[in-house]
Formats: sequence, C-alpha cells, structure tokens
Amino acid sequence: MPPHPLGRGSRALATDLPPAYIAAVLAHLPHAVHVFDHFHIIKLYNERLSDLRRHMYHEATIVAHQKALKGTRWLLLKTPENLDPKRNEPQRLQAALELNQPLTLAYYMKEDLRQIWQQPDKASAAAILQDWVDRATASGIPC
Repeated sequence: MPPHPLGRGSRALATDLPPAYIAAVLAHLPHAVHVFDHFHIIKLYNERLSDLRRHMYHEATIVAHQKALKGTRWLLLKTPENLDPKRNEPQRLQAALELNQPLTLAYYMKEDLRQIWQQPDKASAAAILQDWVDRATASGIPC
C-alpha cells in the first residue's frame, strides 16, 4: 500500500512557520513531532531585534545616539564571526551596543539562541532552551 499523502504514519515533520502550516499539522498529524528549523526561528528573532533597534533609534533623544544606531541593523543581524574589520563593523556594532542595555541584551540573546542547535543531544538542547526562555522572560524586554 502506498504511503498516505498526508504522511499519517509520520513521527516527525518540519515546516515553515505560517499559522496555516501549524494548524494543518495539528489537524492532520496531531501526534507527530513538529520541527521548526534553525533558519526560521533565528529569522523571527532577527525581526524582533530589528524592531527593537528601530524603536531605540526613534526614542533616542541625543543625536549622537541616533547616529550610532543608524546603519547598524545588518551589523546586529550578522554573526560576530562575519563582521568585517576592514569596514570597521565590530567597532560600529560595539558603539551601538554601548549606548543601550536592552539592545545589548537582545543582541547577545540572539547569539545564545543560535547555540541551541549546536548541542550534542536533545536533553542538552532542551535545558539550554529552557534557560534561554527564562532569561528572555526575566529581561523585561517585550520583544
């Protein structure tokens, strides 16, 4: 017998994040493990980080702070190892981070979030994820 087109015997599946996909999995494969990949989770977090930076820019009352934040969106989204020293990117990022504690915390939380996928097993990843969620909640930063 050919497999069911919805994969009813599946134990796990991966999808993108739109609510329609999540609803379809819940409706048709309620016992399957639903996996969201690293790329999509980090993408969502990066969108919130960009929103926070934009908010900080608009809330800045000192022109020097606005100047330091302007043009840092891509620096915040890059991984630290991809910052280009020839373009002064590490220094520009550091200058923006020194101005605002919530932005700094959100930036380093992004880097910590990336580490979850580097864990050797599910138990380690689950423990680090729970710690991350606890710290994110305690940070008081809405995003």
